[in-house]
Amino acid sequence: MLSKRIIPCLDVKDGRTVKGVNFVDLKDAGDPVELAWQYAQQGADELVFLDITATHERRKTMIEMVKSVARQLNIPFTIGGGITSIADADALLSAGADKISINSAAVKNPALIEDLAKVFGVQFVVVAVDTKLVDHRNMVHLNGGRLLTELETLQWIKQAENLGAGEILLTSMDHDGTKQGFDCKLLDQVCKLINIPVIASGGAGKTEHFTEVFSTTGVDAALAASVFHFGEITIPELKTELNKHHIPVRLCK
Repeated sequence: MLSKRIIPCLDVKDGRTVKGVNFVDLKDAGDPVELAWQYAQQGADELVFLDITATHERRKTMIEMVKSVARQLNIPFTIGGGITSIADADALLSAGADKISINSAAVKNPALIEDLAKVFGVQFVVVAVDTKLVDHRNMVHLNGGRLLTELETLQWIKQAENLGAGEILLTSMDHDGTKQGFDCKLLDQVCKLINIPVIASGGAGKTEHFTEVFSTTGVDAALAASVFHFGEITIPELKTELNKHHIPVRLCK
C-alpha cells in the first residue's frame, strides 16, 4: 500500500507566509523558504506553495522564491497562484518546482488542463478546487474563495480528471482554518468518483483529524497550514500517531 502523504501548505503573499480563517484575517507566519527547509527536515512528504494574490508583476518574485526553495529541498513541491498559460507553468517548472497547481484559470479555461497535461505530463498538473456549501450544494468558488461560480463541485472535479488533471487538491472553505476537522463526507464522495489522487485540505486542528480523514476516506494526502506553522502539531508526532493507527506513512528518521 502506498504511504499517505503529509503536506504543509504555505500561502504566500508579498514574499511572506500568511494564514487566515475561512480565507480572511491573514496573519504573518514567517519566511516561506525558511519554513520549507524546516518542514523538509521534520519529514514532510511534499510542500505546496500558493501565491494567494498572484499578479503578473510578481511572477519574477515567485520564480526567485522557487529557485531558493529548490536549492534547499529534497522533497517534491507544488507551486500555484496566477498560472494561466503554458509559459507561466514552464517558467516555474524550469525554476525547480515539481508540480504546478491551477484553480481559477482552469475553471475559466478548462482546455488549460488538457494543454498542460499534454505538454508537461499528467503527473505535473494539480487542479485545486475551493468548495463551499451554498443552499445545501457544494459549489466551486474562485479568486481565493471570493467568487461563487455555477459549477457544482463534484461535476467539476470529474471534468478536471477527464481533461487530464493528475491530482485534485480539494479545500473545504467551510472547514478552512476552523480546526474542526476535514470535510470527510465530501472527500469520501470525491474519492469514490475519481481515479486520481486526492489531497484533503481545510480543517485540520489536531492529530485525530488526520487519522479520521485517512481512516474514513480514500484520500492520498492531507494538507494543513496553521497547525504546522504555529507548532500546534509537529510532523514527527503526527506520523507516529498515524503509524499507531496502522495508517501507512513514511516515518521520519
